[in-house]
Amino acid sequence: MTRSADQASGSRQIAIVGAGPGGLAAAMLLAQAGCDVTVYERHNKVGGRSAAIEKDGFRFDRGPTFFLYPQVLRDIFTQCGFDLDSMITLERLDNLYDLAFENGPTLHIARDRDRLRREISKLDAGDATRLDSFFADNRRKFDRVTPVLQRAFGGVQDLLRLDLLTALPAIFPPRSVDQELLRYFRDPRTRLAFSFQSKYLGMSPYRCPGLFTILGFMEHEFGIFHPIGGTQSVVDAMHHAACALGVRFQLDEAVREVCVEKGRATGVRLDSGTVTADAVVINADFAQAMTTLVAPDARHRWTDKAIGRKKYSCSTFMMYLGIEGTFPEQAHHTVVLSSNYNQNLSEIESGHALPGRPSFYVQNAGRTDPSLAPPGHSTLYVLMPLGHLRDGGMIWCDEMIATARALILARLKEAGFGDLEPRIRFEKIITPQDWETDHDIYRGAVFNLAHTFGQMLHRRPHNRFEDIDSLYLVGGGTHPGSGLPVIFEGARISCDLLIDDLSRVSAHAPAEQRSDPRLTEFPCS
Repeated sequence: MTRSADQASGSRQIAIVGAGPGGLAAAMLLAQAGCDVTVYERHNKVGGRSAAIEKDGFRFDRGPTFFLYPQVLRDIFTQCGFDLDSMITLERLDNLYDLAFENGPTLHIARDRDRLRREISKLDAGDATRLDSFFADNRRKFDRVTPVLQRAFGGVQDLLRLDLLTALPAIFPPRSVDQELLRYFRDPRTRLAFSFQSKYLGMSPYRCPGLFTILGFMEHEFGIFHPIGGTQSVVDAMHHAACALGVRFQLDEAVREVCVEKGRATGVRLDSGTVTADAVVINADFAQAMTTLVAPDARHRWTDKAIGRKKYSCSTFMMYLGIEGTFPEQAHHTVVLSSNYNQNLSEIESGHALPGRPSFYVQNAGRTDPSLAPPGHSTLYVLMPLGHLRDGGMIWCDEMIATARALILARLKEAGFGDLEPRIRFEKIITPQDWETDHDIYRGAVFNLAHTFGQMLHRRPHNRFEDIDSLYLVGGGTHPGSGLPVIFEGARISCDLLIDDLSRVSAHAPAEQRSDPRLTEFPCS
């Protein structure tokens, strides 16, 4: 079966592979521009890693739980004619998170700046006095960097624009995140309080480029939010908006191949046949999609060998626990930091064994949103960073899973959550192997390509994929990178490129087609 472009509508046919947050944002933007958009998702619900796990009255975020900088998504909704804040409820947290250092103290990281100073003073009174300087400098850095992260990088020539030259010292400081923070804070625990966020990129603060001190700044400047109903409520709102714009969703429909003819993407192959398209957007893990959906002879720069040589983020061992009882004394977000954080990071980077005393993260969402569990119960989302899959690495057999589970439950007990085993009413575990096998993530590297200097800007896979015409990327594997607000920004960049490209094609169409008023009203039509 082959379906050609819909001649009656005159719209450009766009196929989107994957209904994760990036694919949903792209679907909204392209449909608003007049394109005829179909999204193909191999799972039975939208959201990708942001889709919820739901069972027995419990609802868990599967992936992202820190909802940051909603303005990017708000702008996309406004552009498409919707009001995000009337469709979802975003609760801004007064206590951003607790940072529990293994040997003490526990810091209650507050939205209020005076409270924050008092908490940092528990570590170093001098560090507390330098907070204002840190925030002021990073505010300037953020303002300089933002324009660079809002446009495409198609090659070396894009490095020569004025916005990048102005932001160059901020983007490429000759220091890591930890070294940058040493300019402000002398206590290594204070630096961890503003650098553990590099884990959002799956990187060590001792290796992550100094640019990313803006991550900790953004949490304090713009807030951390919890969407009532979990992150699933956000993707549900995006799905609703996309459907209202005319987007078609084909769930439980796996794309088997991106069709390429003479260097141009021409559609997608499904189990039921081939669907032609004027352009294809991939919202799937970049490395996994390229090595499984795009024929090797269609890729010149991004060969399987080149992809295999790239640096990848860490993976995670996940536990989703439905618990009888509640934890009112525990914060919504808690980060437990090992007493030997450096050794913990080395163990993660080696990927050969479980950490001895792992750092980990816990979301106790019932503190803010009781709707996520039955009355008198709680959901605990537990994340332990681990190395991604590699030759000679850990083998996720039943024995290894049981060992990791016992380690996490013991660490939770030490962190004040008590003996959870007899109170567990629901449990799901996701290992690095599961991330690769069940969720199509290359090597289980959940934060995608690492954000090293050599894998940023034009060195990251391009939004307009450089090896194949009419193929565009959205998601953490392309510019600007990982994290929900950044992925939304990347979707906007990719869609602007796609719409502009199709507008150029329309401008060179025969006169009788150019006279169609939709070519003026909608750049994509």
